[in-house]
Amino acid sequence: MGERRSPRIHAGSRMKEMMSTYYLGAKNAADNNQKVAWITSGGPVELLIAMDVIPVYPENHGAMCGVTRMGPELCEIAENMGYSRDLCSYARCDIGSAVTGKSPIMGLPKPDFLLCCNNICGTVTKWYEVLARLFDVPLVFIDAPFIHDEMTEGSVEYVKSQLRRGIKQMESILGKKFDMDRFSEVAMLSGEASSMWGETLALCKNIPAPMSAFDGFILMAPIVTLRGTREVLDFYETLQKELKERVREGVAAVPGEKYRLLWDNLPIWFKMRDLSEKFIDLSACMVASTYLNAWARYDLSGSDPVDAIARAYASAFVNESILHRAKLMRDIVEGYSVDGVIFHSNRSCRPYSLGQYDIKEMLTEWTGVPGLIVEADMNDERVYSEGPVMTRIEAFIETLKPRREARV
Repeated sequence: MGERRSPRIHAGSRMKEMMSTYYLGAKNAADNNQKVAWITSGGPVELLIAMDVIPVYPENHGAMCGVTRMGPELCEIAENMGYSRDLCSYARCDIGSAVTGKSPIMGLPKPDFLLCCNNICGTVTKWYEVLARLFDVPLVFIDAPFIHDEMTEGSVEYVKSQLRRGIKQMESILGKKFDMDRFSEVAMLSGEASSMWGETLALCKNIPAPMSAFDGFILMAPIVTLRGTREVLDFYETLQKELKERVREGVAAVPGEKYRLLWDNLPIWFKMRDLSEKFIDLSACMVASTYLNAWARYDLSGSDPVDAIARAYASAFVNESILHRAKLMRDIVEGYSVDGVIFHSNRSCRPYSLGQYDIKEMLTEWTGVPGLIVEADMNDERVYSEGPVMTRIEAFIETLKPRREARV
Protein backbone atom coordinates (compact mmCIF):
# COMPACT_ATOMS: atom_id res chain seq x y z
CA MET A 1 0.00 0.00 0.00
CA GLY A 2 1.13 3.56 -0.60
CA GLU A 3 3.50 3.01 -3.55
CA ARG A 4 2.02 6.07 -5.21
CA ARG A 5 2.05 9.41 -3.45
CA SER A 6 0.08 12.60 -3.75
CA PRO A 7 2.33 15.48 -4.89
CA ARG A 8 3.31 17.80 -2.06
CA ILE A 9 1.53 21.13 -1.73
CA HIS A 10 4.28 23.70 -1.23
CA ALA A 11 2.03 26.22 0.55
CA GLY A 12 1.89 23.72 3.39
CA SER A 13 5.36 24.85 4.51
CA ARG A 14 4.12 28.42 4.85
CA MET A 15 1.17 27.19 6.90
CA LYS A 16 3.46 25.32 9.29
CA GLU A 17 5.49 28.50 9.84
CA MET A 18 2.31 30.50 10.41
CA MET A 19 0.86 28.04 12.90
CA SER A 20 4.18 27.66 14.75
CA THR A 21 4.40 31.45 15.14
CA TYR A 22 0.79 31.53 16.31
CA TYR A 23 1.27 28.85 18.98
CA LEU A 24 4.54 30.43 20.12
CA GLY A 25 2.74 33.76 20.49
CA ALA A 26 -0.03 32.09 22.48
CA LYS A 27 2.42 30.36 24.81
CA ASN A 28 4.30 33.62 25.42
CA ALA A 29 1.16 35.73 25.73
CA ALA A 30 1.49 36.35 29.47
CA ASP A 31 5.07 37.57 29.05
CA ASN A 32 3.89 39.98 26.35
CA ASN A 33 0.91 41.28 28.35
CA GLN A 34 -1.58 39.65 25.99
CA LYS A 35 -4.69 37.77 26.95
CA VAL A 36 -5.63 34.26 25.84
CA ALA A 37 -9.15 32.90 25.42
CA TRP A 38 -10.03 29.30 24.69
CA ILE A 39 -12.81 29.13 22.12
CA THR A 40 -14.96 26.46 20.49
CA SER A 41 -14.30 25.76 16.80
CA GLY A 42 -17.69 27.21 15.83
CA GLY A 43 -17.32 30.25 18.06
CA PRO A 44 -17.27 33.85 16.78
CA VAL A 45 -13.51 34.34 16.91
CA GLU A 46 -13.93 37.80 15.37
CA LEU A 47 -14.89 39.09 18.83
CA LEU A 48 -11.49 38.00 20.19
CA ILE A 49 -9.42 39.21 17.24
CA ALA A 50 -11.13 42.60 17.47
CA MET A 51 -10.08 42.85 21.14
CA ASP A 52 -6.50 41.65 20.48
CA VAL A 53 -7.08 38.46 22.45
CA ILE A 54 -5.23 35.37 21.23
CA PRO A 55 -7.73 32.58 20.46
CA VAL A 56 -6.78 29.02 21.38
CA TYR A 57 -8.83 26.03 20.22
CA PRO A 58 -8.95 22.92 22.42
CA GLU A 59 -10.54 21.10 19.46
CA ASN A 60 -7.51 21.84 17.26
CA HIS A 61 -5.31 20.59 20.05
CA GLY A 62 -7.56 17.53 20.26
CA ALA A 63 -6.96 16.89 16.55
CA MET A 64 -3.22 17.10 17.14
CA CYS A 65 -3.58 14.58 19.98
CA GLY A 66 -5.44 12.33 17.54
CA VAL A 67 -2.85 12.61 14.75
CA THR A 68 -0.03 11.86 17.19
CA ARG A 69 -2.02 8.94 18.61
CA MET A 70 -2.22 10.29 22.14
CA GLY A 71 -6.01 10.00 22.09
CA PRO A 72 -6.49 6.77 24.07
CA GLU A 73 -4.03 7.78 26.81
CA LEU A 74 -5.64 11.18 27.36
CA CYS A 75 -9.17 9.81 27.07
CA GLU A 76 -8.40 7.22 29.76
CA ILE A 77 -7.17 9.95 32.11
CA ALA A 78 -10.52 11.72 31.78
CA GLU A 79 -12.41 8.43 32.12
CA ASN A 80 -10.53 7.66 35.34
CA MET A 81 -11.76 11.04 36.63
CA GLY A 82 -15.31 9.82 36.08
CA TYR A 83 -16.10 11.16 32.62
CA SER A 84 -18.03 8.70 30.48
CA ARG A 85 -16.36 6.89 27.60
CA ASP A 86 -19.39 7.98 25.55
CA LEU A 87 -18.35 11.63 25.91
CA CYS A 88 -16.73 13.40 22.92
CA SER A 89 -13.10 12.27 22.57
CA TYR A 90 -11.99 15.88 21.97
CA ALA A 91 -13.44 16.80 25.36
CA ARG A 92 -11.86 13.79 27.04
CA CYS A 93 -8.46 14.50 25.42
CA ASP A 94 -8.67 18.15 26.41
CA ILE A 95 -9.61 17.44 30.01
CA GLY A 96 -6.94 14.71 30.23
CA SER A 97 -4.34 17.11 28.86
CA ALA A 98 -5.44 20.06 30.99
CA VAL A 99 -5.04 18.16 34.26
CA THR A 100 -1.77 16.40 33.39
CA GLY A 101 -0.04 18.72 30.92
CA LYS A 102 0.45 15.79 28.53
CA SER A 103 0.29 17.07 24.97
CA PRO A 104 2.02 16.79 21.59
CA ILE A 105 2.89 20.51 21.88
CA MET A 106 3.67 20.66 25.62
CA GLY A 107 0.18 21.81 26.49
CA LEU A 108 -1.92 24.86 25.80
CA PRO A 109 -1.42 28.23 27.50
CA LYS A 110 -3.71 28.84 30.45
CA PRO A 111 -6.79 30.80 29.39
CA ASP A 112 -7.72 34.19 30.85
CA PHE A 113 -11.32 33.44 29.92
CA LEU A 114 -13.39 31.10 27.75
CA LEU A 115 -15.69 31.78 24.79
CA CYS A 116 -18.15 29.00 24.01
CA CYS A 117 -20.84 28.84 21.33
CA ASN A 118 -23.15 25.82 21.29
CA ASN A 119 -23.81 25.97 17.53
CA ILE A 120 -21.79 22.77 17.01
CA CYS A 121 -23.14 20.63 19.87
CA GLY A 122 -24.45 20.67 23.41
CA THR A 123 -21.38 18.93 24.80
CA VAL A 124 -19.28 22.09 24.52
CA THR A 125 -21.56 23.79 27.04
CA LYS A 126 -20.71 21.34 29.81
CA TRP A 127 -17.13 20.89 28.59
CA TYR A 128 -16.47 24.64 28.95
CA GLU A 129 -18.20 24.77 32.31
CA VAL A 130 -15.72 22.11 33.46
CA LEU A 131 -12.83 24.18 32.08
CA ALA A 132 -14.14 27.35 33.76
CA ARG A 133 -14.10 25.56 37.13
CA LEU A 134 -10.74 23.91 36.46
CA PHE A 135 -8.97 27.16 35.55
CA ASP A 136 -11.19 29.42 37.69
CA VAL A 137 -11.78 31.83 34.79
CA PRO A 138 -14.91 33.55 33.39
CA LEU A 139 -17.01 31.85 30.72
CA VAL A 140 -18.59 33.88 27.91
CA PHE A 141 -21.39 31.81 26.44
CA ILE A 142 -23.25 32.33 23.14
CA ASP A 143 -26.45 30.31 22.78
CA ALA A 144 -27.40 29.57 19.15
CA PRO A 145 -30.88 28.03 18.74
CA PHE A 146 -31.18 25.04 16.42
CA ILE A 147 -32.64 25.81 12.97
CA HIS A 148 -35.37 23.26 12.27
CA ASP A 149 -36.58 24.83 9.03
CA GLU A 150 -35.58 28.39 8.15
CA MET A 151 -33.81 30.83 10.42
CA THR A 152 -36.33 33.19 11.97
CA GLU A 153 -35.72 36.87 12.66
CA GLY A 154 -36.55 36.10 16.28
CA SER A 155 -33.62 33.67 16.40
CA VAL A 156 -31.31 36.25 14.84
CA GLU A 157 -32.31 38.87 17.41
CA TYR A 158 -31.80 36.34 20.19
CA VAL A 159 -28.24 35.54 19.02
CA LYS A 160 -27.51 39.25 18.58
CA SER A 161 -28.55 39.85 22.18
CA GLN A 162 -26.15 37.05 23.22
CA LEU A 163 -23.32 38.70 21.28
CA ARG A 164 -23.99 42.11 22.84
CA ARG A 165 -24.00 40.53 26.29
CA GLY A 166 -20.76 38.69 25.44
CA ILE A 167 -19.14 41.95 24.35
CA LYS A 168 -20.04 43.58 27.66
CA GLN A 169 -18.63 40.57 29.53
CA MET A 170 -15.37 40.81 27.61
CA GLU A 171 -15.15 44.55 28.22
CA SER A 172 -15.45 43.83 31.94
CA ILE A 173 -12.89 40.99 31.82
CA LEU A 174 -10.35 42.91 29.75
CA GLY A 175 -10.96 46.34 31.21
CA LYS A 176 -11.24 48.09 27.89
CA LYS A 177 -13.91 49.29 25.48
CA PHE A 178 -14.94 47.19 22.51
CA ASP A 179 -14.02 48.95 19.25
CA MET A 180 -16.92 48.49 16.82
CA ASP A 181 -14.93 49.92 13.89
CA ARG A 182 -12.17 47.41 14.51
CA PHE A 183 -14.80 44.65 14.78
CA SER A 184 -16.24 45.67 11.39
CA GLU A 185 -12.80 45.44 9.83
CA VAL A 186 -12.13 42.02 11.38
CA ALA A 187 -15.54 40.70 10.29
CA MET A 188 -14.87 41.89 6.74
CA LEU A 189 -11.47 40.13 6.67
CA SER A 190 -13.03 36.99 8.13
CA GLY A 191 -15.77 36.96 5.50
CA GLU A 192 -13.21 37.45 2.72
CA ALA A 193 -11.08 34.61 4.09
CA SER A 194 -14.13 32.32 4.27
CA SER A 195 -14.99 33.15 0.66
CA MET A 196 -11.41 32.53 -0.41
CA TRP A 197 -11.39 29.19 1.41
CA GLY A 198 -14.59 28.28 -0.42
CA GLU A 199 -13.07 29.27 -3.78
CA THR A 200 -9.99 27.20 -2.95
CA LEU A 201 -12.09 24.13 -2.18
CA ALA A 202 -14.11 24.72 -5.36
CA LEU A 203 -10.96 24.22 -7.44
CA CYS A 204 -11.48 20.53 -6.69
CA LYS A 205 -14.48 20.61 -9.03
CA ASN A 206 -11.87 20.31 -11.74
CA ILE A 207 -11.07 16.85 -13.08
CA PRO A 208 -8.59 15.73 -11.88
CA ALA A 209 -8.84 17.47 -8.53
CA PRO A 210 -5.66 19.41 -7.62
CA MET A 211 -6.09 18.72 -3.90
CA SER A 212 -7.76 16.02 -1.81
CA ALA A 213 -9.81 16.45 1.36
CA PHE A 214 -6.91 14.85 3.23
CA ASP A 215 -4.78 17.81 2.15
CA GLY A 216 -7.62 20.11 3.13
CA PHE A 217 -7.88 18.64 6.64
CA ILE A 218 -4.33 19.90 7.23
CA LEU A 219 -4.59 23.17 5.29
CA MET A 220 -7.79 24.22 7.08
CA ALA A 221 -5.90 25.18 10.27
CA PRO A 222 -5.61 28.92 9.46
CA ILE A 223 -9.27 29.38 8.46
CA VAL A 224 -10.38 27.68 11.68
CA THR A 225 -7.91 29.44 13.94
CA LEU A 226 -7.06 32.88 12.63
CA ARG A 227 -9.82 34.04 10.32
CA GLY A 228 -10.25 37.78 10.65
CA THR A 229 -6.54 38.43 10.18
CA ARG A 230 -4.79 39.62 7.02
CA GLU A 231 -2.21 36.82 7.11
CA VAL A 232 -4.92 34.19 6.60
CA LEU A 233 -6.07 35.93 3.44
CA ASP A 234 -2.46 36.12 2.22
CA PHE A 235 -1.96 32.41 2.92
CA TYR A 236 -5.03 31.28 1.01
CA GLU A 237 -4.14 33.56 -1.90
CA THR A 238 -0.82 31.73 -2.09
CA LEU A 239 -2.47 28.31 -1.81
CA GLN A 240 -5.07 29.18 -4.41
CA LYS A 241 -2.40 30.36 -6.84
CA GLU A 242 -0.53 27.05 -6.47
CA LEU A 243 -3.67 24.98 -6.98
CA LYS A 244 -4.71 26.99 -10.05
CA GLU A 245 -1.30 26.25 -11.50
CA ARG A 246 -1.92 22.57 -10.85
CA VAL A 247 -5.27 22.78 -12.63
CA ARG A 248 -3.63 24.41 -15.67
CA GLU A 249 -0.95 21.70 -15.76
CA GLY A 250 -3.36 18.85 -15.06
CA VAL A 251 -1.60 17.83 -11.84
CA ALA A 252 -3.79 15.42 -9.88
CA ALA A 253 -3.85 15.06 -6.11
CA VAL A 254 -4.44 11.36 -6.74
CA PRO A 255 -2.38 10.19 -9.72
CA GLY A 256 -4.61 8.38 -12.19
CA GLU A 257 -7.80 9.64 -10.53
CA LYS A 258 -10.76 7.40 -11.45
CA TYR A 259 -13.26 7.90 -8.64
CA ARG A 260 -14.37 11.08 -6.93
CA LEU A 261 -15.67 10.88 -3.38
CA LEU A 262 -17.27 13.09 -0.73
CA TRP A 263 -16.35 12.67 2.96
CA ASP A 264 -18.95 13.46 5.63
CA ASN A 265 -18.04 14.24 9.26
CA LEU A 266 -14.68 14.84 10.94
CA PRO A 267 -11.57 12.98 9.78
CA ILE A 268 -10.34 9.89 11.59
CA TRP A 269 -7.26 11.79 12.69
CA PHE A 270 -5.16 8.81 13.81
CA LYS A 271 -5.69 7.09 10.43
CA MET A 272 -5.24 10.05 8.11
CA ARG A 273 -2.13 8.72 6.40
CA ASP A 274 -3.36 5.13 6.06
CA LEU A 275 -6.72 6.17 4.66
CA SER A 276 -5.16 8.70 2.30
CA GLU A 277 -2.82 6.04 0.94
CA LYS A 278 -5.63 3.50 0.70
CA PHE A 279 -7.70 5.84 -1.46
CA ILE A 280 -4.67 6.71 -3.61
CA ASP A 281 -4.09 3.00 -4.21
CA LEU A 282 -7.74 2.67 -5.24
CA SER A 283 -7.37 5.69 -7.61
CA ALA A 284 -10.07 7.41 -5.60
CA CYS A 285 -9.81 11.09 -4.70
CA MET A 286 -11.73 12.58 -1.79
CA VAL A 287 -12.60 15.73 -3.71
CA ALA A 288 -14.78 17.34 -1.03
CA SER A 289 -15.80 17.17 2.61
CA THR A 290 -18.73 18.64 4.47
CA TYR A 291 -16.33 19.33 7.36
CA LEU A 292 -14.07 21.48 5.18
CA ASN A 293 -17.03 23.34 3.71
CA ALA A 294 -18.24 24.32 7.17
CA TRP A 295 -15.74 27.20 7.20
CA ALA A 296 -16.61 28.34 3.69
CA ARG A 297 -20.13 29.45 4.58
CA TYR A 298 -19.59 32.66 6.54
CA ASP A 299 -21.27 35.54 4.72
CA LEU A 300 -20.12 38.55 6.72
CA SER A 301 -20.69 41.17 4.04
CA GLY A 302 -23.52 42.94 5.87
CA SER A 303 -23.07 46.53 7.05
CA ASP A 304 -23.92 45.56 10.65
CA PRO A 305 -21.20 43.16 11.86
CA VAL A 306 -23.20 42.01 14.90
CA ASP A 307 -26.13 41.08 12.66
CA ALA A 308 -23.84 39.37 10.13
CA ILE A 309 -22.01 37.37 12.81
CA ALA A 310 -25.32 36.31 14.40
CA ARG A 311 -26.69 35.01 11.10
CA ALA A 312 -23.44 33.29 10.09
CA TYR A 313 -22.80 31.48 13.36
CA ALA A 314 -26.39 30.46 14.00
CA SER A 315 -26.42 28.63 10.66
CA ALA A 316 -23.50 26.29 11.34
CA PHE A 317 -23.74 23.07 9.30
CA VAL A 318 -24.67 20.82 12.24
CA ASN A 319 -27.02 23.43 13.71
CA GLU A 320 -29.46 22.97 10.84
CA SER A 321 -31.97 20.28 9.94
CA ILE A 322 -31.12 16.93 8.35
CA LEU A 323 -33.02 17.94 5.22
CA HIS A 324 -31.01 21.14 4.90
CA ARG A 325 -27.76 19.21 5.34
CA ALA A 326 -28.86 16.68 2.71
CA LYS A 327 -29.57 19.47 0.22
CA LEU A 328 -26.15 21.02 0.82
CA MET A 329 -24.55 17.63 0.24
CA ARG A 330 -26.59 17.16 -2.94
CA ASP A 331 -25.13 20.44 -4.23
CA ILE A 332 -21.62 19.18 -3.47
CA VAL A 333 -22.28 15.80 -5.12
CA GLU A 334 -23.52 17.50 -8.28
CA GLY A 335 -20.99 20.36 -8.31
CA TYR A 336 -17.94 18.17 -7.73
CA SER A 337 -19.01 15.25 -9.98
CA VAL A 338 -18.96 12.88 -7.01
CA ASP A 339 -19.26 9.13 -7.60
CA GLY A 340 -19.80 8.05 -4.00
CA VAL A 341 -20.09 9.34 -0.44
CA ILE A 342 -18.18 8.06 2.60
CA PHE A 343 -20.09 8.77 5.81
CA HIS A 344 -17.93 8.62 8.91
CA SER A 345 -20.35 7.62 11.66
CA ASN A 346 -18.38 9.28 14.40
CA ARG A 347 -18.94 7.78 17.84
CA SER A 348 -17.73 11.02 19.43
CA CYS A 349 -19.82 13.45 17.39
CA ARG A 350 -23.47 12.50 17.54
CA PRO A 351 -24.87 15.81 16.21
CA TYR A 352 -22.82 15.31 13.05
CA SER A 353 -23.58 11.57 12.79
CA LEU A 354 -27.29 11.90 13.51
CA GLY A 355 -29.36 11.36 10.38
CA GLN A 356 -26.56 9.99 8.19
CA TYR A 357 -28.57 6.91 7.23
CA ASP A 358 -31.47 9.14 6.14
CA ILE A 359 -29.16 11.53 4.28
CA LYS A 360 -27.51 8.58 2.52
CA GLU A 361 -30.91 7.39 1.29
CA MET A 362 -31.95 10.90 0.20
CA LEU A 363 -28.75 11.46 -1.76
CA THR A 364 -29.06 8.15 -3.56
CA GLU A 365 -32.69 8.89 -4.42
CA TRP A 366 -31.92 12.42 -5.65
CA THR A 367 -28.63 11.80 -7.48
CA GLY A 368 -28.17 8.05 -7.87
CA VAL A 369 -24.89 8.33 -5.98
CA PRO A 370 -24.37 5.53 -3.41
CA GLY A 371 -22.95 5.94 0.05
CA LEU A 372 -20.96 3.91 2.55
CA ILE A 373 -21.17 4.33 6.32
CA VAL A 374 -18.04 3.46 8.32
CA GLU A 375 -18.03 3.32 12.11
CA ALA A 376 -15.11 5.01 13.84
CA ASP A 377 -14.10 7.91 16.08
CA MET A 378 -12.11 11.01 15.32
CA ASN A 379 -9.61 10.48 18.17
CA ASP A 380 -10.31 7.31 20.13
CA GLU A 381 -8.75 4.44 18.22
CA ARG A 382 -10.01 1.94 20.78
CA VAL A 383 -13.33 1.94 18.92
CA TYR A 384 -11.80 1.62 15.45
CA SER A 385 -11.48 -1.70 13.65
CA GLU A 386 -8.98 -1.42 10.82
CA GLY A 387 -9.71 -4.61 8.87
CA PRO A 388 -13.47 -4.25 8.42
CA VAL A 389 -13.21 -0.54 7.53
CA MET A 390 -10.59 -1.09 4.84
CA THR A 391 -12.42 -4.14 3.45
CA ARG A 392 -15.68 -2.22 3.21
CA ILE A 393 -13.97 0.71 1.48
CA GLU A 394 -12.40 -1.62 -1.10
CA ALA A 395 -15.76 -3.31 -1.74
CA PHE A 396 -17.51 0.06 -2.04
CA ILE A 397 -15.04 1.31 -4.66
CA GLU A 398 -15.64 -1.92 -6.61
CA THR A 399 -19.34 -1.10 -6.74
CA LEU A 400 -18.55 2.29 -8.28
CA LYS A 401 -16.82 0.79 -11.31
CA PRO A 402 -19.92 0.18 -13.46
CA ARG A 403 -21.23 3.66 -12.70
CA ARG A 404 -17.88 5.27 -13.55
CA GLU A 405 -17.49 3.21 -16.76
CA ALA A 406 -20.98 4.26 -17.87
CA ARG A 407 -20.06 7.94 -17.41
CA VAL A 408 -16.75 7.78 -19.29
